[in-house]
Amino acid sequence: MSLLLMLFRMVGGWLLLAVVAGLISGLSNASLLAMINHSLNLPPVHGWLAPGIQFALLACLMLATRVISQTTFMYLGQKVKARLRSELTHRVSETRWLQLERSGMARTISVLTQDLDTLVVFFVNLPNLFIYSAVILGCLIYLATLSLSVLGLALLAIALGTLGYQAAHGRALGLLRQSRRREDTLIQQCKTLFDGGREYRLNAARRRHFVDGELAENIEAVRRERTRGYILYGLATSWGSILFFVFIGLVLFGLREALTLQPAAITGYVMIFLYMIVPVEGVLSSLPTIASARVAMQRVQQLQAALPPEQAQRPLPEGPFTSLALERVSYQYQGEDGERFTLGPLDLTFTPGELVFIVGGNGSGKTTLANLLVGIYPPDSGTLRLNGQLIADDQQEAYRQCFSVVFNDFFLFDNVAFVHERTAEQVGELLERLKLSHKVRFADGRFSTTALSQGQRKRLALLQAWLETRPIYLFDEWAADQDPEFKAVFYQEILPALKAEGKTIIAITHDDRYFHLADRIIKLESGRIVE
Repeated sequence: MSLLLMLFRMVGGWLLLAVVAGLISGLSNASLLAMINHSLNLPPVHGWLAPGIQFALLACLMLATRVISQTTFMYLGQKVKARLRSELTHRVSETRWLQLERSGMARTISVLTQDLDTLVVFFVNLPNLFIYSAVILGCLIYLATLSLSVLGLALLAIALGTLGYQAAHGRALGLLRQSRRREDTLIQQCKTLFDGGREYRLNAARRRHFVDGELAENIEAVRRERTRGYILYGLATSWGSILFFVFIGLVLFGLREALTLQPAAITGYVMIFLYMIVPVEGVLSSLPTIASARVAMQRVQQLQAALPPEQAQRPLPEGPFTSLALERVSYQYQGEDGERFTLGPLDLTFTPGELVFIVGGNGSGKTTLANLLVGIYPPDSGTLRLNGQLIADDQQEAYRQCFSVVFNDFFLFDNVAFVHERTAEQVGELLERLKLSHKVRFADGRFSTTALSQGQRKRLALLQAWLETRPIYLFDEWAADQDPEFKAVFYQEILPALKAEGKTIIAITHDDRYFHLADRIIKLESGRIVE
């Protein structure tokens, strides 16, 4: 019921309408069965018109409310899915990057796709759940009018069936939860299969070891756990059906004389119990979808809790950029060797029109420093000051807007229509300089293609960063995979042009050939600045 209450808060009265319509449909169905059984045990009469009209109206009510319940639940399923998907995507976009990294892409994608689809399946099955439940309730009420002793037997059969279901439910639910956790790993493994596709084709032994090894094992584990879970639910459903036939046999062949039932009561009892088999199986077979929906909703809530949005943000004081200072800033993370690595404490200052190179070996902390500088990672200690003003937690978003960055593992956008700082003529000129004009055209705020080689994509990423005339530019190993010709363009033309505009340029680099162009070089070793 807690699941229904959570969903009711999301969709309100529409859920109540769908539930009530389903219950009315089920009770109407049971009433029709009672009318049929009652008419079979009455002698023929001439006044058939009134009962016939009553039967027709009841049938129309049953069909109309069934349609209302089914269509409303289907509508609500898509509405809930869209709302949760919208909320989660907003959470993903607004949470701090560090939190998103810790949560993991595979888990987030799994919730946004499979778990939300599970909730839709739950809504599709809800009409039958309420309709069948109401049919069972109506049949029990009718049995009470025929014989209280027979009603007691029916309740006993349902109670035993419920106990059998409960015995399997806990184990089945545990298996379903475990399989959902495994599917997060499976999604990540499938991503590895695509991302490492070229390397796998160059090393058949590695490919077979992965595909026939851990990937196959995880696929089989998910199949095994899911199969066991659903088999347990299937056994519980079959248990209910067997009990019904057992009690029908008991009443007809064992307890008929002891119960002193009239033939009409026997006929009604058998007819009702035979009719109830399908609704009972329907209710029991829908229970796995409820269990799966509970697991899915728990995972949605866990993801929402793991991705808290940043607190309400406020703007920075207006004014031109004059300085950026790091004061005793430090950050700790797990290094490449598995040990804790500490960057800092660092004291640094950057001013307008300055070209700064950050150098150092692999694992020295250069990229982490870049993430701290641009506000992607929050420092564990120390402060950042922009124009002498302390950057508070509720100013992080505004602070990040001071930077235009090309990360080493950059993402390339094709739509930059919202950027208006540069003219189309300037864009065309830089496309020529970067030798991309023969492959890429710029019109209406869009680039014609991003299907380029890695070096060309990085040049286009540089152009996209240049489009934003922000006070500070940061380039993380931009020239690492460029030809000498484009390295020269980058260091001798583009960086000086940005510097001439009064921009602050911070470049992480290994190109010692161009170190003489820097106003200042910051060298890192083991997370510390060295001379």
